[in-house]
Amino acid sequence: MPAEMIARCTNGIKEALTELAPQFERAHGVKLNAIFGSTKLIIDDINGGAKADLLVLTDEAIDRLIEQGKVKAGSRTDIARSGIGVAVRKGARKPDIGTADALKRALLAAKTVSYSRIGASGIYTANVLIPRLGIVEEMKSRTLMPDPGTPVGVLLAEGKAELGLQQISELMPVPGIEIVGPLPGDLQKMTTFSAGICADSANADAARALVTFLTAAAARPVMQKHGSRSRVARSIDCAAPINETGGQ
Repeated sequence: MPAEMIARCTNGIKEALTELAPQFERAHGVKLNAIFGSTKLIIDDINGGAKADLLVLTDEAIDRLIEQGKVKAGSRTDIARSGIGVAVRKGARKPDIGTADALKRALLAAKTVSYSRIGASGIYTANVLIPRLGIVEEMKSRTLMPDPGTPVGVLLAEGKAELGLQQISELMPVPGIEIVGPLPGDLQKMTTFSAGICADSANADAARALVTFLTAAAARPVMQKHGSRSRVARSIDCAAPINETGGQ
């Protein structure tokens, strides 16, 4: 095994991988250099010449990189899934978001609502969720987007936003906030995080070992604890909440 391998990963699995990394390093004798960011920023880095052995991004992004020849064909492996949740500042009133109508009322009642500018959850919120609720114009004056790299939860904890929407796996580790719950019913968007081995990886064996490690049954409790559902759980309803995995 090489002395070090580089994995560039979406923030959606940051907490889970950070916890699992020491166990992987001990088991395989390899130093894991994990670099986290949004899928878009990581793709920009790769297109700009940044090196990596393994990428863990949204499944759509890995598929595009395979088509471009930047990720090895046949190397895509689904790692985990996570849904979008709604959160508030700790101690604040938790609105009803159990139905589409209730969520719409909650969003319109909030003075400020925050979601990611470039993350998968933010793109879905802006381009699908809000239009489906029919409140595009109403949300323009109450939307506050964080700077790239700043979690939505930080704005909630600082009192700058009343409601926040983001991947549950990204909301859970932020101190000073509370998760109200998942997006209701068919408004939910489950994101699949997939791994792909870079075409120019010098450490492909280590990358494969990490994929095997992350998809093993032993990783499942850690994925669940941090708001994602491991792919080892074979049955999943992508349109419904998955309460046992962080409330998606």
